[in-house]
Amino acid sequence: MPDHFLPDGLTRTDGTLHIESIPLTQVAQEYGTPCYVYSAAAIRNAYREFVEAFAALDPLICYAVKANGNLSILHLLSQQGSGFDIVSGGELSRVLAAGGSADKVVFSGVGKSAAEMAQALQAGVHCFNVESAAELRRLSQVASHLGLRAPVSLRVNPDVDPGTHPYIATGLKESKFGVAYADAFALYEEAARLPGLDVAGIDCHIGSQITDLAPFVAALEKILDLANRLRNAGIPLRHLDLGGGVGIRYRDETPIVLADYARAIAERLQGSGLRLLLEPGRRIIGNAGLLLTRVEYLKLSSDHRFAIVDAAMNDLIRPSLYEAWHEIVPVSERASPAALLDVVGPVCETGDILGRARSLAVAEGDLLAILSAGAYGASMGSNYNARPRPAEILVDGQSTRLIRRREAVEELYRNEWPPA
Repeated sequence: MPDHFLPDGLTRTDGTLHIESIPLTQVAQEYGTPCYVYSAAAIRNAYREFVEAFAALDPLICYAVKANGNLSILHLLSQQGSGFDIVSGGELSRVLAAGGSADKVVFSGVGKSAAEMAQALQAGVHCFNVESAAELRRLSQVASHLGLRAPVSLRVNPDVDPGTHPYIATGLKESKFGVAYADAFALYEEAARLPGLDVAGIDCHIGSQITDLAPFVAALEKILDLANRLRNAGIPLRHLDLGGGVGIRYRDETPIVLADYARAIAERLQGSGLRLLLEPGRRIIGNAGLLLTRVEYLKLSSDHRFAIVDAAMNDLIRPSLYEAWHEIVPVSERASPAALLDVVGPVCETGDILGRARSLAVAEGDLLAILSAGAYGASMGSNYNARPRPAEILVDGQSTRLIRRREAVEELYRNEWPPA
């Protein structure tokens, strides 16, 4: 990879890749590989970019916990003033354990259980983003039983094509997410009648890794039209939640300029009386983290050339799941000629490929950094092939801190029934 693109927090000094002030060779020596490494400064900078770009609108910025829910990262963001977007009771527990405020939490997700609803109601979350008529009725029952009122918004599906990978497009009418636009008005009328509910806002989320402003604007205009119709019908709303989905640079993308996005929203929100909510995840944490791995073997033949590393698809599933691209760079530069190599892991699957046809000058034992892996890397990890999940390290200036220790193999079967 040409070093003209290194994400925020990364530099190359004397041929060695550093995260903030720390050489990655030092991280590998101290913590082993594979491991995830994050830049605290990059996380703060990415969050601050949202705050500054949208300052005139004073939004509630709710970091999407699903992107990376490590407690130390949640705590760091909570210290910056962030709210949180959750999709499970487990994520709510994480937020609270990390010092987050329940009144800055929005609860999304298509399959909330009655127990999760009760947990969130008793904690006092800011709002439930409701995704079906059945969920709305269940939430009414749970809230009424507890003697509480549930603040609700409907996640309305505007049927806007975000121009992203089908697996992460969530606003089309065939998606499992949200309420159909044509059905939303009637469902809001029902929500206003049901006991235990407080109709608070309207929500949409059209997809992830979106790099074009036009789909966001199209969705906003449809949602605002519905909000105006509701107000005229005597159902005024207090907030508008535009979700997340703003993309980052992985390879050669040109991400949306947040100031342009803020300006487009402000022009259309003017006079509406609606407070803005946003749910960024990837844009805050994606480029702030990398997966550090070591080359175990070079397997070279006349037919194909592989660099077999100690990280695998269980550590970073995005390339295997939807052929996502992550830049892969040597931690220490070599003067030897580069070769085209497939970077693969040791998992027993043909799809265990972290990068195809990468131009790399490496030898066995060398370290590689798989970049832009902060979002949906560690959080989607698994123990497939009985592989312990890797350590996670947070770098802050000249210090490093272990924020998740490497699992031990014995932990993987600790809760299983012992053999007779």
